[in-house]
Amino acid sequence: LPGLFAAGECAAGINGANRLGGNSLSDLLVFGKRAGEFAAKFAKENQHGSIEREKIDAVAREALAPFESAGRGGENPYVIQKDLQETMQDLVGIVRNETEMREALEVIDSFKMRAEKTAVTGNREYNPGWHTAIDLKNLLTVSEAITRAALERKESRGAQFRDDYPDKEERFSKVNTIISKKPDGSMQVRLDPLPEMPEYLKQIIEEMK
Repeated sequence: LPGLFAAGECAAGINGANRLGGNSLSDLLVFGKRAGEFAAKFAKENQHGSIEREKIDAVAREALAPFESAGRGGENPYVIQKDLQETMQDLVGIVRNETEMREALEVIDSFKMRAEKTAVTGNREYNPGWHTAIDLKNLLTVSEAITRAALERKESRGAQFRDDYPDKEERFSKVNTIISKKPDGSMQVRLDPLPEMPEYLKQIIEEMK
């Protein structure tokens, strides 16, 4: 998407299948700097994009919907968030297996329906309940993506441990797991071959042996 730049750990996976807690700092510093520089360069070299007012209005209506539901018995967003956290911890946690992860997908689907009926009170200023209601959509998307990716990768590697596939599988060492959304909103999982390692990286690795 032209004009959209990724910063931090969402920009790449330089640490492989696992990382130590402090290692994310390198992602933040390096990709934050690069994203800022290239975003500024892009802004200088390109015109402002056009914005459709109808789409902005639709997004605003969706964001404000929890206030509309306050008097109609809508659900507390904190309760859904807590239930989602417990589901991911219990069914897609440290030790994973296909049965529990498929159960998690069914539960996540039920949370999506509940999230459409969240209700908040108060106003738009300093309202963490409203922020949580808005965040739920993204939390559910990420939770589903994690679960589907873990299901597809039938092996144990790094931070992923599956007790139904306790060993590494060589074919998964040569692919990235890619999650994308179809027009109907459903998720699609594919395995893309890793690009060939650049020669300069091969040389660095050889020198470090």
